[in-house]
Amino acid sequence: MQQVKALDFTGKTIFCGIDVHKISWSVCLSMENRILKRFSQGPYPMDLNSTLNRLYPGANYKAVYEAGFCGFYPQRIMTSLGIDCIVVNPADVPTMDKEKKQKSDRVDCGKLAKSLSANQLNPIYIPSIQQQDDRCIVRSYKKFVRDQTRCKNRISQMLFFQGMTPSLDKNTRIVYWSKNYVEKLKKLKMNTEEARKALDLLVESYENTRGLVLKTTKEMRQMAKSDRYKNQIALIRSVPGIGEIGALLFLTEIGNFNRFHGIDHLASYIGLIPNTKSSGENENIGAITNRSNSKLRDVLIEASWIAIRIDPAMTLFFSDYCKRMQKNKAIIKIAKKLLARVRFVMIHQTPYITSIMCNKGSE
Repeated sequence: MQQVKALDFTGKTIFCGIDVHKISWSVCLSMENRILKRFSQGPYPMDLNSTLNRLYPGANYKAVYEAGFCGFYPQRIMTSLGIDCIVVNPADVPTMDKEKKQKSDRVDCGKLAKSLSANQLNPIYIPSIQQQDDRCIVRSYKKFVRDQTRCKNRISQMLFFQGMTPSLDKNTRIVYWSKNYVEKLKKLKMNTEEARKALDLLVESYENTRGLVLKTTKEMRQMAKSDRYKNQIALIRSVPGIGEIGALLFLTEIGNFNRFHGIDHLASYIGLIPNTKSSGENENIGAITNRSNSKLRDVLIEASWIAIRIDPAMTLFFSDYCKRMQKNKAIIKIAKKLLARVRFVMIHQTPYITSIMCNKGSE
């Protein structure tokens, strides 16, 4: 009887492109620019590891999937199992026109495997579990604040629809969402019983959301006072215009500032650069890019409006910018300068000092 030699892929690399979904994963395996196998499996990293070890024992395994709903859990599990796994931004995956027009799970996983084997993919930053979970609290706060604003708008729209003004006073449009105001809404006389019930439901929705905002705010205050954030938050808050929540957002979203090559790299990540189209002698610089970390960009722009009032250096910069551009464009310039100051204090671990930073504003 002829003896069958055991398979040994030592020295070979198997590239694995994964199109992740909630119920199943579409997987494409390739080696040396050749597609080896396409298959579907459950959303379990351990099953993929078993398949790779069974089919291609001894090989080096590299995997990639697009960032999305499942976060970094698959990446961490596969890395612990010995699979070199990266996560990429879906917008950064090279895509041909044909692949756009004939999109499918089979095409997507094959595209990922092909790009990975050609070394065309740049992985995104993988935060630590602690940073990721802290980030969840801060992001939840932002979501609850948006929900609270929606509840206010619904109540205002309800009052307008009933021929009233949200301020409950025809002589003013200013609305202060205090406890007294909410009590007035609860006692407000409506035209019908049904309208009263509808307003009660909207007010209840607002109070519930308001409670979540307050509870999440308390959790963030406690987090900011913890040993892992206390000193770093003090450094960022030394920059005029940035408060405790903004500083905590920087630390949970960015983490290590040294992972960025420079201020331009960091500004690109946050979204403080314009869209550009350059071809030959023609160069078109458009509006600010849509590709951004919108949470950080919003905080920076809001902080910039405060900084130009309380920081003399920023006041001077803003005044000079406004001589040659509109205010909404000038404030973007200020936001980038403010970002440079945040980066400076975090990299050098030294508080912001106005006289020093005026000389280093271009850093």
